[in-house]
Amino acid sequence: QVQLVESGGGLVQAGDSLRLSCAASGRTFSDYGMAWFHQAPGKRREIVAAITWSGDSTYYADSVKGRFTISRDNAKNMVYLQMNSLKPEDTAVYYCGAKLRGYNLLTSNYDYWGQGTQVTVSS
Repeated sequence: QVQLVESGGGLVQAGDSLRLSCAASGRTFSDYGMAWFHQAPGKRREIVAAITWSGDSTYYADSVKGRFTISRDNAKNMVYLQMNSLKPEDTAVYYCGAKLRGYNLLTSNYDYWGQGTQVTVSS
């Protein structure tokens, strides 16, 4: 099994930046595609960004293109989400997800989830 632990969330002002980190357990981190999702109160969990197991392909939701960057460091079993130019509508709990490579990263049925980290962006 894989355990995921997110960190880096917090309370920031609109226009500020944050970098979220997701630490993965185990020795087979590179077998998984990874993604960041967010979930605002009263809304469904929504994919924000995804990255393949090798890091050679990424996906971004339209709402974050040009502002967020997903990356991974397989040697450190880490995935990151650099969030720039944050907006109040980015406010949500951000979750790290892992899915075995070879499966569609753009669907929400991920194999493993972290506990989430809160990002709050004030106006």
